[in-house]
Amino acid sequence: MKAEDFDKKFDDGKEDIIDDLDLTSARRVNYEQKRINVDIPSWVIESLDREAARIGVTRQSIIKVWLVERLKAEALDRGESHT
Repeated sequence: MKAEDFDKKFDDGKEDIIDDLDLTSARRVNYEQKRINVDIPSWVIESLDREAARIGVTRQSIIKVWLVERLKAEALDRGESHT
């Protein structure tokens, strides 16, 4: 498919373009994973585990979501915009 045909298909928004994409090497900019180690008191881990179980996610997921929410809030307070 020519680029201009793809652009038109995308711009029209009437057809799904996902099948026209090669996602095997796709990556999100600034979303590369980096492993860290953090020492956290056991009572905090227990609280995280209870909250994660309550909403049906993993401990790692809830930590990531809460960190992102806090960073976005802090950025907004400083007048910055992060997506």
